[in-house]
Amino acid sequence: MESIAILGTGLLGTSVGLALRASGFSGEIFGWNRNLANAETAGRMGALDRIVGDPLTAAREAQVVLISVPIYASLDLMEQLSTELGPEHLVTDVGSTKGQITEAADRLFNTPARAGFLPGHPMAGKERGGAELGDADLFRGAVWLFTDFPAWHRSERATELARNWREWVIKMGSRCIDLEPKRHDELVAWVSHLPQLTATALSALLQDKVGDAPELKDVGGRALREMTRLGASPFSMWRDIALTNTESIDAALQALEQHIAHIRENLRTPELRDEFGRANKFREQGNN
Repeated sequence: MESIAILGTGLLGTSVGLALRASGFSGEIFGWNRNLANAETAGRMGALDRIVGDPLTAAREAQVVLISVPIYASLDLMEQLSTELGPEHLVTDVGSTKGQITEAADRLFNTPARAGFLPGHPMAGKERGGAELGDADLFRGAVWLFTDFPAWHRSERATELARNWREWVIKMGSRCIDLEPKRHDELVAWVSHLPQLTATALSALLQDKVGDAPELKDVGGRALREMTRLGASPFSMWRDIALTNTESIDAALQALEQHIAHIRENLRTPELRDEFGRANKFREQGNN
């Protein structure tokens, strides 16, 4: 891999550029962002060598194309890129849900005559987005999930680039894991989407009930800070996730509602102790 175009220079796109440089990538990194100011910020930080004004032009000039925009925007770019790129290209993404992305990859890419597409999802991020928060160490110690289909028949060159991209993911400090798309979306609904929406609901409730309490800064301690940190996440980051993983998120939220009801009903019984026991066991197993 000698060149990469990063389409979308928010937190993840900028962090990829910085992480590649920190990991020894000597090829050219160029990028595009709908908001030019974000791309310019990424450039000043050293994540990009140059900015390209059009995503299709940027993609055509690169060997690997990283799509790092919200999911519906990613799907739109995939449609456009599928007719612009050939078997000498690889496209990959960082989308948080993989069902629709993988279906589009199957329909639009991954034949000997077309560009390759490798659906990916780094389990890394921050509660806020933006190029200015880009971090070369963001992916260090993280898992980078892929929903690759063994049945896809990519060109030899696209297959080589996919293998090369996985190698760079490892050099950036991540561990690669392959999952089936449906299983991916079910798992992330539990371990990522449910915590976010729980924090959002709690933060919104606290705003309604005690948000204007003058004592809140003094009374709210570590528990409040840890439980509401994700409440700072903007809707723009999560809208597409909720729309593209509704079924799995709904199932997780319903299960949580039932569990909270069970705790509420057993505040004065030994069942409450058992809930704490299971929670403690989950943490002791290193599931955090």
